[in-house]
Amino acid sequence: MRNLLFAIVAALFLAIGPAWAGKAVNINTATAKELQMVHGIGTKTAGMIVAYRDKHGAYKSVDGLLHVKGIGKKTLDKIRDEVTIGK
Repeated sequence: MRNLLFAIVAALFLAIGPAWAGKAVNINTATAKELQMVHGIGTKTAGMIVAYRDKHGAYKSVDGLLHVKGIGKKTLDKIRDEVTIGK
């Protein structure tokens, strides 16, 4: 029973996503579903992040998210540690 419980907890931890597991989500390569793993980004905002990227090209910095409707300075400050533009 203990092993089953451990397996369930481990699976849930892996399912939560890389943002909560300590790995930042790359806003230049992530799908809308992957972006939703960032605490505070829902379906609509994730879609708008991808749409902005598709229209304007890769984000040059995380601050580029400020161009996405619905993401202001306060939101960006909350998610800054959970997102990256990659190397």
